[in-house]
Amino acid sequence: MRIVAIETSCDETAVAILEDRGKSVHLRGSFLATQAASHRPYGGVVPEIAVREHARNLPLGVERVLAEASLRVGDLQGVAATRGPGLASSLLVGYAFGRSLALGLQRPFWGINHLEGHLLSPFWGHFDEIPFPFLGLIVSGGHTLLVLAKELGDYQRVASTVDDAAGEALDKIARLLGLGYPGGPAIERMAQQGNPKRYVFPQACREKGDRRFSFSGLKTAVRYFIQNHEGHLGDGSFLADVCASVQEAVMEVLAKKTVETAIAYGVSVVALSGGVACNQRLRQLFAEYCHAHQLRLAVAPPALCTDNAIMIGWVALLRSRAGLDDDSDKQIDIDPNLSL
Repeated sequence: MRIVAIETSCDETAVAILEDRGKSVHLRGSFLATQAASHRPYGGVVPEIAVREHARNLPLGVERVLAEASLRVGDLQGVAATRGPGLASSLLVGYAFGRSLALGLQRPFWGINHLEGHLLSPFWGHFDEIPFPFLGLIVSGGHTLLVLAKELGDYQRVASTVDDAAGEALDKIARLLGLGYPGGPAIERMAQQGNPKRYVFPQACREKGDRRFSFSGLKTAVRYFIQNHEGHLGDGSFLADVCASVQEAVMEVLAKKTVETAIAYGVSVVALSGGVACNQRLRQLFAEYCHAHQLRLAVAPPALCTDNAIMIGWVALLRSRAGLDDDSDKQIDIDPNLSL
């Protein structure tokens, strides 16, 4: 099975060609066009700009991955595209393109859940090495949720954020600190020079057994803190200490709650994915906590943490391998609020 996968759930246009080679998957070609520079002046994603960029980049991306793989479009044996969740207008560009391509080629089509792509991305490429059941934390700009993965397609949503996603909170805090967009990487860069114990910021929902996440209180606390220390924002060491302390508050609660939940559910494997999983401090904390409790940790490679088409194609190949039906004959459309 050789498929082309398309991802346009938010502000990155991604295309990949994947080939099932028996025990593993071979990546034949990959394309990614980021829109960060286009959205930076506005401090966040502007849907109208995202749609325009997707419409421009998607045909180019398909053409480039075919050339990279030395294939013609007729050599494709299936098409996968993100169905949701995400921005409706962005999803529609990739989903309509993918479904039309599959129809024109008379090939199978899979509409893939973006969250399932993230959930399974730590095990990319090896069909027989997904250790069900496992507990996965998906943490990004739009999502912070814990998922108990029992089998392929059988997922239990254990907990999520009651307000802001972790990445969203970091973006907003970075804006308050004048660090620009995207905020998570900017805060991480500053934090490398700072003292994470200099300031103590709140961690919500820390009562025993409370598996929910909440980051709006942290954002509010930082806002008031900045108001009380406004004259220090030009001090680089002060800003570094604030960033390190904020980062510690976010990453520590993510790691602790995930490990506590894994123990409560009796699973031995923890998976970490999503854009915030690129953060090195988060990876370090997860490694420390998992080691202390004898849990196996699987982390998505950095290239598969942010939005990408590889994880979308990976889920499609897993579904094909498992004998699950494709979506070619189903009357399903995009779902911006799709959940696991």
